[in-house]
Amino acid sequence: MSKKGIILSGMRPTGSLHLGNYFGALENWVRLQDEYECYYFVADYHALTTGYENTDDYKDNITNVLVDWLAAGLDPEKSTIFIQSNIKEHAELHLLFSMNVPLSWLYRCPTYKDQLNQMKDRNISTYGFLGYPCLQAADILMYKADFVPVGEDQVPHLELTREIARRFNFLYNCELFPEPQPLLTKAKVLPGLDGRKMSKSYNNTIALADSPEVVQKKIMSMITDPQRIHKTDPGNPDVCTVYAYHKLFSEDEVPEIEHNCRNGKIGCVECKRKLVKNVAKLTTPHYERRQEWLKRTDDVKDIIRKGDEKAREIAANTMSQVRKVMNIDWL
Repeated sequence: MSKKGIILSGMRPTGSLHLGNYFGALENWVRLQDEYECYYFVADYHALTTGYENTDDYKDNITNVLVDWLAAGLDPEKSTIFIQSNIKEHAELHLLFSMNVPLSWLYRCPTYKDQLNQMKDRNISTYGFLGYPCLQAADILMYKADFVPVGEDQVPHLELTREIARRFNFLYNCELFPEPQPLLTKAKVLPGLDGRKMSKSYNNTIALADSPEVVQKKIMSMITDPQRIHKTDPGNPDVCTVYAYHKLFSEDEVPEIEHNCRNGKIGCVECKRKLVKNVAKLTTPHYERRQEWLKRTDDVKDIIRKGDEKAREIAANTMSQVRKVMNIDWL
């Protein structure tokens, strides 16, 4: 079957992946690899934009991302899987883009000021953080990606990459870089255990690395309707974190669960136990596959070596073209 085009996407290795990462991106990546020529990379340079001060867990985080990808179903026979920093051309193209991208474009990046405010505890007033869009553009345009899978909130970021491609092509009178299109994906959104956004910084996640026992313990600790005191009290599932998970993991049972909750026919403990059983259908097999991949680190390294080799060949060709149109290929 002919592929529909080239897709590129990456994840920052900032700790164990969780269910939010799985339903927000990884599940979709696995599906897309059957339809597109896919390049998936561990964005370790990007992790340094906010985490450059402490790299103690850097290598372990990369390993954890890779084994979660493989356990989830990313297939090295279908997708090219590689590590960003192993392809030095990413840094070179980032540098060349930084020479011609106006500062005003970087300052108006949608999340720049927001993240500065949200991360006041970190010293991220650096060029690396400001220049993040240049590196992102280098990642995408290096492989001349046709599509980038994004949610609607990420479309402005991709538009900046498209602008960088247009500016480069105009400045050097070429058509080297295509303008990648957003491949809009409707992500399944899960709240954290406490009802807030699922985030490692809130310590409210269910990690893909969690054992079945840990998953059960976390689910049994979930926040439910705070107004419901007794088992027979009518509940409000709309404010219950457990119900939000049921809508994703217990689709066929949702009408019954909602009815029983609103009419005080099911207690929160019983409702959580039902959820534990349904969540385990996904998390337990993933955990078991993950454990097997952790025993096969040599195989994981071999997958990355092969992925790096393919990515490096494409990147070298792209950079040869870049140097030529920029007239910096003196030899």
